[in-house]
Amino acid sequence: MLTASKIKELLSREVSFHTSHAGGKGGQNVNKVETKVLLEFNVTASELLTDEEKGLILSKCHKVNKEGVLKISADMHRTQLQNKKEVISKFQLLLLKLFTVKRKRLATRPSKQSIIKKEKNKRAVKEKKLNRKKPE
Repeated sequence: MLTASKIKELLSREVSFHTSHAGGKGGQNVNKVETKVLLEFNVTASELLTDEEKGLILSKCHKVNKEGVLKISADMHRTQLQNKKEVISKFQLLLLKLFTVKRKRLATRPSKQSIIKKEKNKRAVKEKKLNRKKPE
């Protein structure tokens, strides 16, 4: 499975970063500084991932395009460095989320106290509705 050290190795070897002008507020700063950061990771051409891991990413992740390239962007902050850190953290969280196995839910029975409470509540609602009727 994918570990934190493997994700760091992916970041250093197979991930590319691109910058561009970010939209939104900022005045003249927006027009002259490239603060938006785009992370691109080619899943299909990855040498560090196994075929099973590639298949899992391609099937579960909606941010992968038809060519098999995972793209994540960030333009929330005013500096390129902060946006780069945010993109890296998004990438790490996404991969960790994809590779965590969800535990199967164990079926449990309701407790005796909760059953009694539910029946009491039902009786109270029934009486309240019966009191609304006109007497015959």
